[in-house]
Amino acid sequence: MVAPKNSSPLPKSGAVSKGYNFASTWEQNAPLTEQQQSAIVALSHAVAERPFPPNLAQDRVQGRGHDLSVSTQDSVADNSAAIEAVLVNTNQFYKWFTDLEAAMKSEVDDTLELFNELQYQHQAVATKTKTLHDACDRLLIEKQRLIEFADALRSKLSYFDELENISTSFYSPSMNVGNQNFLPLLKRLDECISYVESNPQYAESSVYLVKFRQLQSRALNAIRSHVQSVLKNASSQVHEAIRNIGGSKPAFSEGVEASVIYVRFKAAASELKLVLEEIESRSSRKEYSQLLIECHKVYSEQRLSLLKGIVQQRISDFSKKEALPSLTRSGCAYLAQVYQLEHQLFSHFFPASSEDVSSLAPLIDPLCTYLYDTLRPKFIHETNIDFLCELVDVLKVEVLGEQLNRRSESLAGLRPTFERILADVHERLTFRARTHIRDEIANYYPLNEDLDYPAKLEQSSEVKEEAQTSEENQDVFKSWYPPLEKTLSLLSKLYRCLEPGVFTGLAQETVEVCSLSIQKASKLISQRSSPMDGQLFLIKHLLILREQIAPFDIEFSVTHKELDFSHLLDHLRRLLGGQASLFDWSRSSSLARTFSPRVLESQVDAKKDLEKILKATCEEFIMSVTKLIVDPLLSFVAKVTAVKATVSSGSQNQKLETVRAKPLKEQAFATPEKVSELLQKVNSTIQQELPSVIGKMKLYLLNPSTRTILFKPIKTNILEAHTQVQSLVKSEYSPEEIESINVVSIEDLQAQLDSLL
Repeated sequence: MVAPKNSSPLPKSGAVSKGYNFASTWEQNAPLTEQQQSAIVALSHAVAERPFPPNLAQDRVQGRGHDLSVSTQDSVADNSAAIEAVLVNTNQFYKWFTDLEAAMKSEVDDTLELFNELQYQHQAVATKTKTLHDACDRLLIEKQRLIEFADALRSKLSYFDELENISTSFYSPSMNVGNQNFLPLLKRLDECISYVESNPQYAESSVYLVKFRQLQSRALNAIRSHVQSVLKNASSQVHEAIRNIGGSKPAFSEGVEASVIYVRFKAAASELKLVLEEIESRSSRKEYSQLLIECHKVYSEQRLSLLKGIVQQRISDFSKKEALPSLTRSGCAYLAQVYQLEHQLFSHFFPASSEDVSSLAPLIDPLCTYLYDTLRPKFIHETNIDFLCELVDVLKVEVLGEQLNRRSESLAGLRPTFERILADVHERLTFRARTHIRDEIANYYPLNEDLDYPAKLEQSSEVKEEAQTSEENQDVFKSWYPPLEKTLSLLSKLYRCLEPGVFTGLAQETVEVCSLSIQKASKLISQRSSPMDGQLFLIKHLLILREQIAPFDIEFSVTHKELDFSHLLDHLRRLLGGQASLFDWSRSSSLARTFSPRVLESQVDAKKDLEKILKATCEEFIMSVTKLIVDPLLSFVAKVTAVKATVSSGSQNQKLETVRAKPLKEQAFATPEKVSELLQKVNSTIQQELPSVIGKMKLYLLNPSTRTILFKPIKTNILEAHTQVQSLVKSEYSPEEIESINVVSIEDLQAQLDSLL
C-alpha cells in the first residue's frame, strides 16, 4: 500500500511558530549585513537536501522489493522536498510515521535550545555593547566637559595674564596717546577690570584689581594731559594770531574772529576726535565720566580765556551807545550768536555731550554773567514802567519767543540766563507797579480842575462838537478822573507783561484803590457842585471801570490770610490773675496755645465790590430824582394813607373824630383846589427840572442804552405816583371836581417822559 502524497504542507507546531517569531524579532533588532545574508543563502543551498535518518534509510532500502509503497511529501524544507518510503503494512507505516515525528520533535527541541542559547548569548552581547556604549558616552561627555573647563579656565586666566602684557605695553617708552595701539590696550584693560570686579571670589582678584586700576589711572592721566596739551597749544596759536592781527585788544572783525578763534580749534578737534569719542562712549563708567567732565572743564577754560575779553568789550560797547530795551535786544542777540558758534565748535570735540546743556555751562555761564551784570544795575534803577514793559516784551517775544523757540536745541543753554533776567525785570516791574498804585492812585491828591464837574464835561462836549472828527474819542480820556485813567493804563500795560498770578493780585488791588479814589472824589464833587453831580460822576467812572476791566480774563477775587492775636490779651490777663497756669499743657490756656495765633481767611472780590457800589449809587440816584420830581405827590399819598389809617383805627379823640367825620375832599390838604395845585406843581417840575436831570445824564453818561436803563425806574416811579393820585381822585371826587383838578392821563404823561429822554 502506497501512502498518497499530500497537496498541502504539514501544519506548523508551537515550537516552530515560537522559533519563527524569535527569528523575526532577531531580524528586526539585529539586521544582517549583505555579506551575512549572502552567507546564509549559500548555506541554505548547501543543506537544501537533507538525508533520511539512518533507520528510515535502511527501511527504505529493505522495502524496495515489496509491492506496498508509500509516498509522502514534507513541507519542512523551503522547496517542499518529498520523502518517499516503501511500507509493507500498516504497522510499518505507523512505526515509520512515529519515528519520523520523534525525529522532527527532537530536531525542533535541539533547534529551540540552540535558539535559547543564542538568545542568551545575544542578550549578553547586547548588554556588554550597551555598557560599552554608555561608558563611551560618559567618557565623551567627560572629555567635552574637561575641554570646556580647560577653555573656560584658559579664558578666565587670560584676563589675569593680560596684566603683564598690558603693563609692559603701557610702560614702554614708545607708548603714548597718539600710538595706534593705545586705545585697543585701554579697551582690553577696561575689559579686564570689569571681569575682575564682577568676580571677587577668585584668588588674588583684589590684588589684580588694584594693579589694573593703577594702569587705568596712568592711561587716563595720559589722556587728560594729552587733551590739555592740544587745547593749550591751539589756544596759544590763537593768542599769537590775535597779537599779530590787532595787538593786545581783541577788537577785530567777525570774519577774522571766526577764522582765528574757531578754525584753528576745529583742527584741534580733528586731532582729538578718536580719543574723545572713546571717552564719551565709556562715560557710563565713573572714572570715564569724571575724565569727560574734566575735559569739558579744560576746554571751557581755554575757550573762555579767548572769548571773555571779546564778549565783555562788545557788551560794553552796546551799553555805552544804546538805551535799556535796545541794549537788551542787542546783547541777547550777540550772546545767542556767540553761543551758537560755541555749540557748533563744542559738538566737533564732544559729539555725544553736545546735547547736554550743562556741558557748556562752565563756558557760557561766565559769558552770560557779563550781560546780566551789565543789564541788572540799569533795570534795577529804572523807574519808567513803559521802559520796563518794553523790556519784558523784548525778552518774552523777541528773545525767548522768537530766537530760542526757533533755535531751541542750539540755544538751550541761554534760556536759564534769559529767564533769570526776565524774572528780575518782572520783580522790578511789580515793585514799580505797586509804587505807582500807591502814589498815583491810592494817594492821588486831586487838583481843582480834576473836580470841576460838570464844567469839565461841558468843555469836553463843546470841543467834540467843534471838532467832530474821527479823533474825538481821544478826548474822552481827558474827561476821566486821573486815577481811573492811570488804573486802566497800568492794567493794560501789565496784562501782557506779568504772569497771571502776579497780575491778578495787582489788578485786584488796583481796582479796589481806584474805586475808593473815585468814591472820595464823588464826595468832594457833591460838596462843590451838587449831590446829583457826585452821584453821576461816581456812576460814570464805575461803569467805565467795570467795562474796561471786563476783557481781562482773570478772577478779581483774592483770599487774604491774617494771624489773629486778639485772644492773647485775654489769656495774659487770666495768667496774671492766677486763673490759669502757664505750663499746664493739657488746658487751652497753656503756653503753646496762648501764643499760637489763629489764622483768619477773608476773601476780597474787587469786581463784586465794584458792582455793589455801582448798584447802590444807581439806586440812590434814582430815589433822589424820584423825590425831586414827585415828592409832593408822595407826601399827598402819605397823608391820605395816614388819614385813612386814622379813620379805621377807631380813636376816641374828639379832634380825630371831627377829622374822621369829614370826607377826604373836605380835608384842608385835599381840597380840589389843593390837589389841582399839587398836580400843576409836579407837572411844572417835570417840565423844568426833569429836562435838566436828563441833560446831566446825557452829559455824564454817553451811552444811550445806559441812560435808558437808569431812567426807566425813575419813569416807573413817576408814573406809579401819578397812578396812585389819580386812583384817589377817581374814588374820592365827583366828575365835576375831577375835571376842575385837570388830571393828566397816564398815557400822555408816559409820552411826555419818553420825549424827554
